[in-house]
Amino acid sequence: MGFLFAQQTDIGIKKSINQDSLYVAEANTPAGAVLLAVVCDGMGGLSKGELASAEVCRAFSRWFKEELPNLLSSSNQSAPINIAGIESSLANLLKNCNDAILDYSVRHHLTVGTTALALLLTTTSYYIVNIGDSRVYQIDTALYQLTKDQSVVQQEVDLGILSQEQAEMDSRRNILLQCMGAKPTIEPQFIYGTYLPDTVFLLCTDGFRHVITPKELYESLCPQKMLSEAQMHDNLKALVELNKSRNETDNITAIAIRQVP
Repeated sequence: MGFLFAQQTDIGIKKSINQDSLYVAEANTPAGAVLLAVVCDGMGGLSKGELASAEVCRAFSRWFKEELPNLLSSSNQSAPINIAGIESSLANLLKNCNDAILDYSVRHHLTVGTTALALLLTTTSYYIVNIGDSRVYQIDTALYQLTKDQSVVQQEVDLGILSQEQAEMDSRRNILLQCMGAKPTIEPQFIYGTYLPDTVFLLCTDGFRHVITPKELYESLCPQKMLSEAQMHDNLKALVELNKSRNETDNITAIAIRQVP
């Protein structure tokens, strides 16, 4: 078994710099095929956000190539992966990245920040780490949002102050409760689960989904319409262009993944 994947990133219609970064890679391991996908959204309006997002992606790339093989060395296709070990390793990665971004900010007298979202897939399980409001969706018979936005409006949804529909339109929707580089301490969100064959996963920054409805996401990215990498690429590209035609002003980034036999 392996994976099909496609990716798209676009500067959008307004900004002069694309502050989004992404990374995706696949490897064969004792535990079978694994794939790591990462999207990071450098904070809009903050200086050098593209440097922060790129640095986090580079750190995940190094982790995938250098640390993950050691974490999987005692695993096989019938033995469970050491979830606690992966969580501890990723928490350390993010702490080191956060420290580096804060240090850069102090040395250069800048305000630098980024979201950080990573999805690790085996052939049967997913492992997510999240800071900020980039999202992971699972798409099979329906569209499911696996991550929870770490934002002011999501907090008010949880408290019953706003509906989800109101939150999507609220002018404060880009105000985050935490991001990389904002403060010395971060609290990553970890999510684990299993999935069935033919499931599609979507990772995206907020610019990809502000003006696109969940129904439109499902209709474009459901498994029946994601049968090849070329088709996946075309469908992502069409959604990027739809975002731009609806005057989305943010950078736009997405990765789509599907397991194949």
